[in-house]
Amino acid sequence: MRKLTVLIPTFNEEANLPDCLASLRGLGDEVLVVDSFSTDRTVQIAREAGARVIQHEYINSAAQKNWAIPQASSEWVLIVDADERMTPGLAAEIRGVLSSPDPPPFAGYFIRRRTMFLGREIRHGGWESNDVLRLFLRDYGRYEEREVHADVRVGGRPVGRLKEPLLHITCVDLNRYFQKFNRYTTQAAERWWREGRRAGWWNFVFHPMWHFFRMYIIRLGFLDGMPGFLLASFSAFTRFVRYAKLWALVRSGRPRPVEYDVGTTNARQIDGEASAAGGSADRTAAGTGTEACPLPVSEAEGKASCPGAPGKASPGTGA
Repeated sequence: MRKLTVLIPTFNEEANLPDCLASLRGLGDEVLVVDSFSTDRTVQIAREAGARVIQHEYINSAAQKNWAIPQASSEWVLIVDADERMTPGLAAEIRGVLSSPDPPPFAGYFIRRRTMFLGREIRHGGWESNDVLRLFLRDYGRYEEREVHADVRVGGRPVGRLKEPLLHITCVDLNRYFQKFNRYTTQAAERWWREGRRAGWWNFVFHPMWHFFRMYIIRLGFLDGMPGFLLASFSAFTRFVRYAKLWALVRSGRPRPVEYDVGTTNARQIDGEASAAGGSADRTAAGTGTEACPLPVSEAEGKASCPGAPGKASPGTGA
């Protein structure tokens, strides 16, 4: 069977990670957790489950995963978020693809996601066809260079599609939902700003209205009950807030970001938390700030080869 690394990005996922890891048991040769300096028990949970842990400051989802993918030890990589659950059927299908005597005909595979929102599966509103390319050859798969909702590309090589679903527990807590809402709307606005877009009054009025109508009426979101109504409403409001933040950025006089991961606001700044680059003394980290350290946390502690490791000053790190 061909080697497989399951890569899980995390930040303060102690509530989600145990069930995610349990659903992955027996699948893959390596579980690689790329953590964004969590302040809860995420790293401890990952270690206790036998995962390899590396840490890196989170700028956006695509930049984080593109940093982590080359560090996988296996030929094939499967991306699973902490709020997702592997289903037995999908695990068996993946094993079948990787254990075939003939080389897989594709460089990557799309996986269908079943989405749960506030305790109910969302079957309408456009979310019923939520396919993501998550299984791919490590040396070919990379995320698009964009701040939010980036897709994996495999360099123009052919891709296939798996039949069994991945379960996505997208929202069980509205407080957590709106924290992510704030982060994603800021990053989306910065991407539009970087691309030179502007917001007019028609964007605030017509785009959210049309999005709600399309999602809730045309795509039958009303059949998903109150969760369907809330999801369509929040999605429409997302459009409004993106344009509001874009309008504010254009008026701010700040220089525009130059790349998707250069000059953009990182997740900690959006969330109002101190950056990991601040060199907090109580963090045992495998890297400091945005310095990349490929060593697992347990190996990196005290090693001079890791930027910012305890006991060794490192140029460009610290406050």
